[in-house]
Amino acid sequence: MKVPVLNRQLVLEAPDRVPDGAGGFIEVWSELGVLWAQMKPGTGVERAGEFVTLASVPWKITVRAALEGSPRRPRPEQRFREGTRVFRILAVAEADAGAHYLTCFAREEVVA
Repeated sequence: MKVPVLNRQLVLEAPDRVPDGAGGFIEVWSELGVLWAQMKPGTGVERAGEFVTLASVPWKITVRAALEGSPRRPRPEQRFREGTRVFRILAVAEADAGAHYLTCFAREEVVA
C-alpha cells in the first residue's frame, strides 16, 4: 500500500440525543476531535425530487488508525465535517495489512 497523503483537516462528530423540552428529543452533533485525512471522491449522482434536487457523492476517506473503542476511531453512525461540508460515515475498514490506516466509506449529500 502506498502511504496516504493526509492533507485535509476534518472534524469527527458523533450524534447525541438531547431533550427538546416538549417530551421528545432532538439530535445534535458533538465534536470528538480533529483528524487529518486523505480524501478520494467517487462518481456522484443527482436525483430530482418534486421540490429539490439532491446531489450525492461517495468518498473514500483515509485517516490514521486508532484502537477499537477509542473516541478517535470513526464509526458508521458518525460524520466528518469540513467547514459547511458534511460527510456521513457509512462503513469503516482497515486500509492496510499493518492496520496503520483506516478507510472510511462516506457520502456527501448536497441539496441544490
